[in-house]
Amino acid sequence: MQLPGLFVAAALAAASFFVPFAVPPTEPWVWPLTPPHRVLAEYVAPATDYSAGHRGLDLAANGLTADVGAPVFAVSAGVVFFAGTVVDRPVLSIRHAGDLSSSVEPVTAVVSAGEAVARGQLVGYVAPGGHCSARCVHLGARLHGRYVSPRLYLGGVRRAVLLPLEGPATPGGAR
Repeated sequence: MQLPGLFVAAALAAASFFVPFAVPPTEPWVWPLTPPHRVLAEYVAPATDYSAGHRGLDLAANGLTADVGAPVFAVSAGVVFFAGTVVDRPVLSIRHAGDLSSSVEPVTAVVSAGEAVARGQLVGYVAPGGHCSARCVHLGARLHGRYVSPRLYLGGVRRAVLLPLEGPATPGGAR
């Protein structure tokens, strides 16, 4: 019996539980629209997979509204895995490294499924339709198939800072 090999296998299995869930992209995403970048609605995580929430960012294309025909760019390098209509709106989805994907809607794509795209490449134009029709472009992000805030990749999530409560602290930390 080879105990050292057994211990190595057990150590590798145990270490796999401590591997980070998400590996950040090598470079931050670029905004899918030209400046100025105005967010009309922030990401709101749902309590469960089927609960209410806002699974992305709503972006104004010209700073005020989403101009139909405005150019839309790939947020990061990847491969187009969907370019078509979902219910009442045109949607474009791109798979990126690290089991990460982005989607933009309503967007009429100028790229096709299976096509490789570069970070910042023109991939489509703002179109009418969906909850953002004539108001915004919706940018979504999924990591391992689950919705996450696109701000994690745009570099816009500020680190949380805990501030002290007012008044003196008592022993044990109670106030």
